[in-house]
Amino acid sequence: MIYLDNSATTRTLPAAAEAAQKYMCESFFNPAAAYSPAVESERAVNGARARLAEAMHGSAEEIVFTSGGTESNNMAIHGALGAMRGRGQLITSAVEHPSVYEVMRGLASEYNVREAGVDKEGRLDLTSLAEQLTPDTRFVSIMQVNNETGAINDIPAIYKLVKQEAPGALVHVDGVQGFLKVPFDARSCDFYTISGHKFHGPKGVGALYVKKGTRFLGGQIGGGQERNLRSGTTNTPGIMGMDAALQYYLANQGTIWQNMRACKMRLAENLLTLPDVLINGPAPENGAPHILNMSFLGVRGEVLLHALEEKKIYVSTGSACSAHKKGKNRILNAMGVTGDRQEGAIRFSFSLFNTPAEMDEAAAAIAGLLGLLRRFRRR
Repeated sequence: MIYLDNSATTRTLPAAAEAAQKYMCESFFNPAAAYSPAVESERAVNGARARLAEAMHGSAEEIVFTSGGTESNNMAIHGALGAMRGRGQLITSAVEHPSVYEVMRGLASEYNVREAGVDKEGRLDLTSLAEQLTPDTRFVSIMQVNNETGAINDIPAIYKLVKQEAPGALVHVDGVQGFLKVPFDARSCDFYTISGHKFHGPKGVGALYVKKGTRFLGGQIGGGQERNLRSGTTNTPGIMGMDAALQYYLANQGTIWQNMRACKMRLAENLLTLPDVLINGPAPENGAPHILNMSFLGVRGEVLLHALEEKKIYVSTGSACSAHKKGKNRILNAMGVTGDRQEGAIRFSFSLFNTPAEMDEAAAAIAGLLGLLRRFRRR
């Protein structure tokens, strides 16, 4: 098996699975309870919180544990707007993940929701953002790394621009695809979203960074956990599993980045030797180390995906959250990638488990399939 859909989810590290199992089967106590084993669990969670905050250059009191990226994105938007008086302007981009984009669309009847443009490589156009910003702008949400193309946004420049043109606006960064994959400092935003299963932790756990002093109502209410910002019994197994993955990643970050980049470059170089193959997004060396989007003209991406599946090579045609939706690709449309090029797009995404030898094998399989599938292209 060659797994090249790591932007959808990653294989859980053994250390992360072992940590989660420990807190399910041994130290299974509710951290909110008063007896000593539960207090030990609370200490473990607080240690994980402190380590996560340090990795973001934040402080422990700025971390709210959640169920993952979608909840964190929703919470950031609704929790921030709920604490504001009046209405105003909201800004996002056309290439955001559905957990931001669809929320913003849903708010269009109450707020003036605007979309900043992107360039042909999928990066936010700072000139377009500047044109949208007004003193009435209340909230800006922009992703750090695009989940389909690997385009990296200049978050410090975006944050500086927003604060210059709309000093009262808050900046949310969806860091689900960027956290641990590209350098980042959470001081360049007011909110930052992460998801554990994107860096080899378990599914169902994530976090939201909320800058100290930011007015914020939080998310679901009930038992008062997470300093009354996100009620619900603490997911100790998930948090400790995510913590184990975080610690492994930080200890091996240079090697992991180098391996993912080497796999990406090897696959791109191999595939670009084939006819009618194009890159969507930034040049491989300029994007995030773990995402590569390519178009194979004359072949539908979905057809190539399933042909590769028969060879136990797993890729995607875009975001897993949009995999079952028919129609045009919103992200590629915004970049000007249309027609046959959009129809033939495939996303490859890499992890610490991939090898350059797998890239050679995958490229050889694709080369063989293209020769076969292009014979049946529509005239």
